[in-house]
Amino acid sequence: MGDEIAPEGANVVPFPDVGSEIEPDLDELRAALEGLRREIRARFQPAAVERGEIDWMELFEELRRRVSTLGMVERSGVVDEFGMDEVVMRRGQRLLDFLFDTYWRVDCHGLDRLEGSGPRLLVANRSGVLPYDGLMVAHAIERHHASGARPRFLVADWLITLPFVQPYLARLGGVRACRENADRLLQSGHWVLAFPEGEKGAAKVFRERYRVMRLGRGGVVRTALENRVPLVPVGVVGPEEAHPILFKWTTPARMVGLPFLPVTPTFPWLGPLGLLPLPTKWWICFGDPIPTDELGPEAAEDELLVSRLTEELRGRIESLLHTGLDLRPSVWS
Repeated sequence: MGDEIAPEGANVVPFPDVGSEIEPDLDELRAALEGLRREIRARFQPAAVERGEIDWMELFEELRRRVSTLGMVERSGVVDEFGMDEVVMRRGQRLLDFLFDTYWRVDCHGLDRLEGSGPRLLVANRSGVLPYDGLMVAHAIERHHASGARPRFLVADWLITLPFVQPYLARLGGVRACRENADRLLQSGHWVLAFPEGEKGAAKVFRERYRVMRLGRGGVVRTALENRVPLVPVGVVGPEEAHPILFKWTTPARMVGLPFLPVTPTFPWLGPLGLLPLPTKWWICFGDPIPTDELGPEAAEDELLVSRLTEELRGRIESLLHTGLDLRPSVWS
């Protein structure tokens, strides 16, 4: 901690001048690269130019630039406190557009009901193991709502703690699902997308698809009441057929720290290819917001009111699912 002063009379060994030793090495490396550059120019460039082939000098300059930076890319984007990365979002835009427009052909219903741009808490049914639903709902609002807001979607602990999953989800707007994170996001003016069915919703087998499970213990309603933001029901139709779960393996999954291992028509039979979702047709239906600002934060302590609002929210999500299923002619169109 801080600078330490050697006591008087102590033997002090001076540090070697590291810079003086490294500098000649760097000069030699630069000289070697420059010599290689001249040799490439002398041997290959004239013939390549005559034949109209690749510009070797441009290729060499690109190689030298990459070697000098060890493959690093200069970043100018902003990473917020929850990890969403502007650079990653910009680079992933084409893939998200492809999934939205071409692969799943997502249609939206009722988005005009979400007026204004203030914070709100969207509550959707959980559809499938992987959070494709969160990505597509957020993408739909960012693209088609007048505010241009991109909701931050909450991700369950068991999923976000998997190796290599958390960094990528965070960069794309995923946030660990907990009360503190939801409060901070709402108080910062963000839209928040929650899936309170949790593991029960993600683990539904195919015969139970589009049945809304219990919405936790009223946590989403309490969060909305205490932050005085509207609750917006959302029904997502399509993802549950994209990864249809035939049955679940629990014992092997616990050995690797997972609550279950899904068995689908393609996984694990096709290996890694079985993880690819099927190109089903999606509908995302938005319901009328449930206002909470008039009730006040103290209403969060009223267990009867919280229970009533939770059941009302669950009923609205089920109704939106039926609407989406009626709008969709078939699973594939």
